[in-house]
Amino acid sequence: MRDARGCGAVMPSGIAEWRENMKTVFMFSGQGAQYAGMGKELYQNYSVAKEIFDRADEVLGYSIKEICFENEVKLGETEFAQPAILTMSIAAMKVLEEQGVRAEMTAGLSLGEYSAYVASGAMDFDEAVALVQKRGKFMAEAVPSGEGAMYAIIGLDTEAVEEACKEAMEAGNGLAVPANYNAPGQIVIAGAAETVGRAAEIAKEKGAKMAVKLKVSGPFHTEMLQPAAEKLKPELEKMHIKPMEIPVFTNVDAKIVASEKDIIPILAKQICCPVRFSDILQNMRKEGADTFIELGPGRALCGFAKRTVKGVTILNVEDRVSLEKTVAKLQEIV
Repeated sequence: MRDARGCGAVMPSGIAEWRENMKTVFMFSGQGAQYAGMGKELYQNYSVAKEIFDRADEVLGYSIKEICFENEVKLGETEFAQPAILTMSIAAMKVLEEQGVRAEMTAGLSLGEYSAYVASGAMDFDEAVALVQKRGKFMAEAVPSGEGAMYAIIGLDTEAVEEACKEAMEAGNGLAVPANYNAPGQIVIAGAAETVGRAAEIAKEKGAKMAVKLKVSGPFHTEMLQPAAEKLKPELEKMHIKPMEIPVFTNVDAKIVASEKDIIPILAKQICCPVRFSDILQNMRKEGADTFIELGPGRALCGFAKRTVKGVTILNVEDRVSLEKTVAKLQEIV
């Protein structure tokens, strides 16, 4: 028996009534969070997770399990990383839902927004995993290797980061712009390799604590990805989009998506627009969110949440231990 999202059957347990006391967010990981071995414990111990991985293998025509569990090389390639992260994230969600936990709202970082639409019921998992495999391929092809780059700027305010990008562009003829507004004091910049590298140096001169080059294949969420956006749009238009069962906050403007009719235009635009995750977290808090649960590899979004919103519970699920800790904490605060 499948639920409305095309995933496994949901069996609420003793903490189902927690919803009366909490407003919970499911947050979904983006590219860069992946690591070899992710999802293996979930696959081995929970039938609902195994079903998700097996379905992804069938849809994609290759073993996403093998890539997630042991192929670090392919996990570093955007074409494989994106379906791997989405699969692992939805598997984690299904395991948590099996414990009776539900979300009142959802969002994801970049690629994670696709997982959020699956969580909301707007997208079928099978269609979504096939779509993000194509998205990853188009993004990798959009800018030749070595021509683009991304840097995480730590410990510098937004205005100073934007000024660093502007100064770097004035000194050359390439692009350098903010690509991810992750949290206060943590912004990712992207663009032409030489120009964005110069912007990172200027940011350090302005007082940034760190400027870390990211291990990604291109300048994501900039206008340099326009060729990928053009290829992705017809693939998006093939999707069977359904009404959302819970609100989704989009990366494009950090607001709730008003209608399922807006999803395709938003995702066509999202690939070239900066990610406003810090604003999403703040807007969710204004809507009453008090429990933020990251689903997928790593705890990066938990870190962003800790820096952005106060007085909330922040948890994650990526393996058996984190699942048990999260369920125990939810039982404690019901």
